[in-house]
Amino acid sequence: MTIVVTTPTGHVGSRVVRLLIQAGVRPRVLVRDPARLDTETRGRVEVRCGDLTDAGFVHEATTGARTVFWVDPTPHTAEEPVETSRRTAAALADSARAGEVARIVFLSSAGAEKRHGVGHIDGLARIEELFDATGADVLHLRCGYFFTNLLLSVDELRQGVLTTAADPDQPMPWVDPRDIGEVVAARLLNDGWKGRVVQAVHGPEDLTFTQVAEVLTEVLGRRIHLRSVSDDDVRAALGSAGLPPKAVEGIVGMIAGTRHLVPEQSRDVTTTTPTPLTAWAYAHLRPLLAA
Repeated sequence: MTIVVTTPTGHVGSRVVRLLIQAGVRPRVLVRDPARLDTETRGRVEVRCGDLTDAGFVHEATTGARTVFWVDPTPHTAEEPVETSRRTAAALADSARAGEVARIVFLSSAGAEKRHGVGHIDGLARIEELFDATGADVLHLRCGYFFTNLLLSVDELRQGVLTTAADPDQPMPWVDPRDIGEVVAARLLNDGWKGRVVQAVHGPEDLTFTQVAEVLTEVLGRRIHLRSVSDDDVRAALGSAGLPPKAVEGIVGMIAGTRHLVPEQSRDVTTTTPTPLTAWAYAHLRPLLAA
């Protein structure tokens, strides 16, 4: 049983790789820079070095695999984010359509079910459609808002500020990527599911940004003030940072398109994961701000 893991050094992929190794599996990992894998891990995986945007590499590296865990590598700063996402995943879709890959577990997002009007998440929707048309068994994990997105705000958190263009009082699922990795690993190791499957990963609870600021105030030992900005404010800031227009609209579209999103799947024992924001922030944010 060959399991292929993309982005094996990322927040989710690194956890997937560790759990597969602990389960006695030697996964094949697709990585641009093998030096980013620690020495022990490199000795327990099959490493294929290449670029996920290279269709030839993706086809060669996934051929013959039983299951592939696919993470879209397209950065939000890409000049054509939606089209780049679709084009990059096409090579894996071709392999699955040809019967060279039997199953795909795809890291998608809440909002992809809307199919249009959600900025860069529309690219994940295009990938879902590509994979669904292959005839392979496909699992789409519709994940909530990553705790790790807060790492992008470390500098302003040092100043006691958390900025968002989301509705500050709209609850939404927040999730630890480590917990997503555990769901992924369990699904990769389970041969029982077939066809097209969608599973939400909602984290332990829905939180508003107002509540997040309150949690961070407690954990960090300093008052965190929530600063609300408009979509136009975000657009102007990203444009002044040099992002291309379609990249800017992809980010703004994600914010606007998910502002009042009701997830397709409800919260239950299948979609709820355990790690609370408080524990994650103590482990990851507090040390950074104390440094």
